[in-house]
Amino acid sequence: MIKNINLKQLAEILNLSQTTISRALNGFPEVSSRTRKLVIDAAAEHNYQPNTRAKRLATGKSLTIGHLVSVSKEHEMVNPIFSDFIAGASARYAESGYDLLLSLVPDEDEFTAYKELAARSAVDGVVVHAPRVSERRIALLNELNLPFVVHGRSSEAVEDYNWVDVNNERSFFRATQFLIDLGHETIALINGVADMDFAMRRSLGFRRALSKNNIYISDDYTFNGEMTEPYGYRSTLVLLELPRPPTAIITSSIIVANGIRRALEDNGLKLGHDISVITHDDDLSYFRDTATVPVYTATRSSVREAGRISADLLIKTIEDPTRAKEGILLDSELIVGSSTKPPKP
Repeated sequence: MIKNINLKQLAEILNLSQTTISRALNGFPEVSSRTRKLVIDAAAEHNYQPNTRAKRLATGKSLTIGHLVSVSKEHEMVNPIFSDFIAGASARYAESGYDLLLSLVPDEDEFTAYKELAARSAVDGVVVHAPRVSERRIALLNELNLPFVVHGRSSEAVEDYNWVDVNNERSFFRATQFLIDLGHETIALINGVADMDFAMRRSLGFRRALSKNNIYISDDYTFNGEMTEPYGYRSTLVLLELPRPPTAIITSSIIVANGIRRALEDNGLKLGHDISVITHDDDLSYFRDTATVPVYTATRSSVREAGRISADLLIKTIEDPTRAKEGILLDSELIVGSSTKPPKP
């Protein structure tokens, strides 16, 4: 078993001060490249693991990244999608020695919570979740000078900011066009909360494909709400009661899709055979579809990978505050499963 050594022992081996070693390991510019290499090589050879508390004192950083989760009756962020994102982000934090601070706050206290984190220097940066079309947190965090990355985008934001988002508009255009190419003309959309930016963009893609093909769909065929299984179930029941039920449904989450499937089965209908369904975000750890032929046709984008990319962008921003703001647009792939077929004659 390899025995770890402490900072004092490493300093004695190299005949350098503990301060010099700490500064070399933490990238301070006043340490020469020769000394830095000497220290890094010796630390690796002797299995030196820096004490987190000492590293925080040396760098003046908290080495912590915050995720504030808004909890209210209208919007609950703690779900499998969020969990996968955190899993991807946490792995990247660990690589660079950052801890994760996860705080649950009511909607009305969110701004205060960000201000308190900045005032106490409790975190070196934050990730902003579930941005709205008009997102006020962006201006606040820029004003606080607190590094941040938005998971998603805000269409009406005028400030520069870092973001990582999937191309929601293109994904739902492709999904809708795929159904139209199969022969579907009566298509429903069961979407997320209306003022969430991702939901707005998905609706744009859906309606752009319909318009391109001269198809008119009334508002009776579109739903907005929290993406839960019961929401998918209830919305589908409403659709089935319409004088002209849809022959296909597009939805924003596999969690909702499972509710759609249950509603179809309860009404003696078969997924894909009687009504086609396309879902987004089916690449989730606890819902992953590993069958040779997937159950759902889906616009697939890894939430876990988005978490890793967001964390990487934030760490780069923390370590270089002068770095230009960056937006990263991820694409999704359309995976054809057994849930889509041409409409019944």
